[in-house]
Amino acid sequence: MLGMLYILLLIAGACGFGMHLYAQWRFARIMRERYADKWRIIACPDQGRASRMRTWARLQQVLRSNVPELFEDAELTRWHRIWRYAPWLAWPCWIGVLVIQATTAH
Repeated sequence: MLGMLYILLLIAGACGFGMHLYAQWRFARIMRERYADKWRIIACPDQGRASRMRTWARLQQVLRSNVPELFEDAELTRWHRIWRYAPWLAWPCWIGVLVIQATTAH
């Protein structure tokens, strides 16, 4: 029974983190397709050269803010919410996995 709970928590945690990453990718794709002019603000820095790391960091700033809600785009808002709340599902599952490991280890 405990083994089944362990596997279920492990899978749920992995799915939560996977959805977090997938939601970020979908959000960026929608921004590039529907709001290309706004995407350029994220992708093209004011100073220096553009890089994937800088674009990712700037995207994180946008996702952590309330800016996505200002677009009034239901799909964009949905992926933003999934990005925001998926870790809230994943972390408790993985902490549960660690507790099961700690209590059953000899």
